[in-house]
Amino acid sequence: MRTMLSPVVAGVDGSESSLRAVDWAADEAVLHGVPLRLVYASLWQRYEGAALARGLSRPDGRVMAENIAGSAAERVRRVAPGLEVTADVPQEDAVSALLREGQDAFALVVGSRGRGEIAGLLLGSVSLAVASRARCPAFVVRGDKAGLEAAHGRIALGVGDADPPDLTAVRFAFAEAELRGCGLDVIRAWRCPSHETSDHPLLAGDPARYHEEQASALLDEVLASSEKDHPDVRVRRVTAEGPAHKVLLERAAVSDLLVVGARRREGHVGTQLGRVAHTALHHAACPVVVVPRDSGAGASPGATP
Repeated sequence: MRTMLSPVVAGVDGSESSLRAVDWAADEAVLHGVPLRLVYASLWQRYEGAALARGLSRPDGRVMAENIAGSAAERVRRVAPGLEVTADVPQEDAVSALLREGQDAFALVVGSRGRGEIAGLLLGSVSLAVASRARCPAFVVRGDKAGLEAAHGRIALGVGDADPPDLTAVRFAFAEAELRGCGLDVIRAWRCPSHETSDHPLLAGDPARYHEEQASALLDEVLASSEKDHPDVRVRRVTAEGPAHKVLLERAAVSDLLVVGARRREGHVGTQLGRVAHTALHHAACPVVVVPRDSGAGASPGATP
């Protein structure tokens, strides 16, 4: 039976932000050896009327959507001629279309803001919804020139306090670092509560040292299997005192990609992004990828029948 590799899916709407996302998605697809699928979701029929949609000529909205998607596909073919590229313009809202496509995708890629978004908006509503609810890794392409051009040669991975530890994002970060041939900074932030003193039953000696050792021990635990599987990845453990969202933003400023995990909870729809992920998506100086737990991320690109 013929199999199809799960594609990288990128949202496109003709905006400068979405074109940066298309370029990023093309690089990601080439990196993993999977096809690229471009999606421009359009509700043109709703606005132009069913009667016009049934006419002999195609509605202007449909033509515009096809032109934008087609131009983006040609853009990719010029820079990555060997990459398999397809484009589609489904008649539905962007969030629904991308989340549906993401169910069978290797990853989703969106820009930080769409066409028509308010200029001062830190992160577009579509991008936030996709990153929050996608069932596969979701890249939000944002950041400064150095981060977007992968000038730092490092990936940053934030390790949270999930119990048990979330290894999905860890595996994903190692796979990306290995394919890119870059270093991996694994970061665990810690804090010493002001009310803790040296007479605490677990804190004999320096309380700060205790918390730092706990952070270091957690990194050893979550990295053990991935370091064995990816021995060539240059790993740097970072334990830093301070709020996790601030620590990760500092590291993102000298990284090409920030990897954060997201957990699913019983009875909730999609993933639940905490303060750290939200802050990263709005303020990071490099692209951010949200990896949902148990998404299968970090493994070889899957094949579907």
